Amino acid sequence: MAEEEITTERIVEPGAEDVERAAEAALRPRRLSEFVGQRVVRDQLELMLHAAMGRGRTPDHVLLSGPPGLGKTTLAMIIAGELGASMRVTSGPAIQHAGDLAAVLSSLEESEVLFIDEIHRLARPAEELLYVAMEDFRVDVVVGKGAGANAIGLSLPPFTVVGATTRAGLLPAPLRDRFGFTGHLDFYDEEELRRVLSRSAGLLGVELHGEAAGEIAARSRGTPRIANRLLRRVRDWAQVRGDGTLDLIAARAALTVYEVDDLGLDRLDRSVLTALCSRFGGGPVGLTTLAVAVGEEPETVETVAEPFLVREGLMGRTPRGRVATPRAWSHLGLEPPAGLDTLFG
Repeated sequence: MAEEEITTERIVEPGAEDVERAAEAALRPRRLSEFVGQRVVRDQLELMLHAAMGRGRTPDHVLLSGPPGLGKTTLAMIIAGELGASMRVTSGPAIQHAGDLAAVLSSLEESEVLFIDEIHRLARPAEELLYVAMEDFRVDVVVGKGAGANAIGLSLPPFTVVGATTRAGLLPAPLRDRFGFTGHLDFYDEEELRRVLSRSAGLLGVELHGEAAGEIAARSRGTPRIANRLLRRVRDWAQVRGDGTLDLIAARAALTVYEVDDLGLDRLDRSVLTALCSRFGGGPVGLTTLAVAVGEEPETVETVAEPFLVREGLMGRTPRGRVATPRAWSHLGLEPPAGLDTLFG
């Protein structure tokens, strides 16, 4: 398969035709010194990269895990920037055959960074090819079929794989062991999100009041990507319906328009909780049934809404299905059934 048919590209500045993506890219830090939060992972990466550069060697392969929106892609771009190297981007779902991966690997340049997003979704044949490429910098290309097939080994220049995954437990052990550095990204606290917002406001050329920053941070679910998105929406509201000032009044009004409540729940989150409490009496109810009730795919409910609801103590997972906690009933302004407090201790 030709390389252009695989979702892989060299990093370039975002085009003006995609304003939202360009805005998000513009807010990404370019260096480790600019990256806010994740202190442990940041310090470890800095040590590893500087040591490798000091020896004149290509750094070990890097695996970054954690929920969406915490900076895995940004850190991959920073790694390439710190090394002064170019970066290729692809994803696990885009590589379904070993030949797809072989085409990408064989075109890599020396010291280039290969970023594989959602690496846990690589097809098994591609995984096995990647093992050898990461460890021996070699790829075996099979020419022909059947008894006449012949494997030709191609040497690869030294390169660094940066893998990102939201579900590290799904990575097979042989692949996980090929990474010399593994970092797990955690959710941000409100003070860290305030710093993210302050930096982003400066890049956007707007003045963000401290109370507004606190309000946005509190509703951002511990996720910088969400914080930056909400900041842009508050800026829009202030520009169109306000006086251009990003103060507490503008922040609250904008977040109300975009249906983000005090806990950071959006429309999907509230739909899930409302269905769980109002239609199914608080559960337990199966994931598929719950997804049908809110008109979403089960994977969307499980990966987008559920982690935050569980982390906030609004939903529980049991062997029999999902259940609403007393806090969920209270947040929706509903009366919980008798005995619910006893059930959750």
